[in-house]
Amino acid sequence: MTKLSHVGEGGDVGMVDVGGKPLSRRRAVARARVRMAGATAGRLRALPKGDALVTAQLAGIMAAKRTAELIPLCHPLPLTHVAVALEVGDTEVAIEAAVETTARTGVEMEALVAASVAALTVYDMAKAIDKDMEIADVRLVEKSKEPVE
Repeated sequence: MTKLSHVGEGGDVGMVDVGGKPLSRRRAVARARVRMAGATAGRLRALPKGDALVTAQLAGIMAAKRTAELIPLCHPLPLTHVAVALEVGDTEVAIEAAVETTARTGVEMEALVAASVAALTVYDMAKAIDKDMEIADVRLVEKSKEPVE
C-alpha cells in the first residue's frame, strides 16, 4: 500500500507540492444518485424546465468552482469546463458531473463535490414531500490526463 499523499512521515498533514509537475489536460467524471419514492420522482419530472433540476445543476457547477474552499488540502484550480447533468428516473435522480482543467493536478475532487452538491440540492428541493430520500453511490467513474504541447 502506498502512503497517503497528504500525510507526512510524522503524521503531519499538508498540501501536496505539485510545482514540479508539468501542465496537463485533466478531466474527471463523478456520479451520484438521489433515491426517492416514485411519486417524488414524478413530481420532479412534472415541474417546468428550469425549476428544481436546473437549480441543482447550477449548484453543482458553483460547488466545483469552490472546491478548494471546502476541502482544506485541495489546490485551487483554473477550471476550463464544468458540466452537470441530471436525469429523473422512476425512483431516483441520476447525476453526472464532468470537470476539466489544464493544470498540474487533477480535478477528481471538483467532480465529486459537484455531483455531491447537486444531489444535496435535489434532496433539499424535495425533502418537504419525501422524508425517506437517500443520497447514494457518490463515486468517481472516470479520470484522464493528457500532456499539453
